Amino acid sequence: MSKRPTLHEEPDDAALLREALKGVAPLPDSGRVVHPPGRRDPVASQTARDEAEVLRESLAEEMSVELMLESGEELAYQRQGIDRQVLRKLRRGHWVIQDHIDLHGLRVDEARELLVGFLSEALKSGQRCVRIVHGKGHRSPNREPVLKKKVAAWLRHRDEVLAYCQALPADGGSGALLVLLKAKTA
Repeated sequence: MSKRPTLHEEPDDAALLREALKGVAPLPDSGRVVHPPGRRDPVASQTARDEAEVLRESLAEEMSVELMLESGEELAYQRQGIDRQVLRKLRRGHWVIQDHIDLHGLRVDEARELLVGFLSEALKSGQRCVRIVHGKGHRSPNREPVLKKKVAAWLRHRDEVLAYCQALPADGGSGALLVLLKAKTA
């Protein structure tokens, strides 16, 4: 006996299945033993994803500015989320240098003030690639570049800076940085 649903009653899935299978005969018993599937241990998939992400980030992460300076490597930085190809293109001179500023020989406070103004103007005028000359430190105490560390740190904190790298030898080499800025928004 099947009960038809009234206007206010919805049929449940079990009743619908029984109705659909009415008159169906089961297959004859083949004598095979069917083992129920065993319970698997739960897999911590989120933990595995987290560990893979940490590993990926640790392998792709740029070295700290201080570590690069101590090891003698060139300065390079790319904002998180920026493709590695962007930094490679910047190193190879893909973008034309549209403006530059020379900070070497200035005091730290003077250099920072000029750099902030320079970056603001470059962004307003829609410039994408600029060169910042910070000097090599030949006339500094202990012949160590003072502005090199400072400029690198300042640039990392500027939202408009997407990436920077050491300039090509013809553009100042280890005494200058090429900086890629965000595109001007309308």
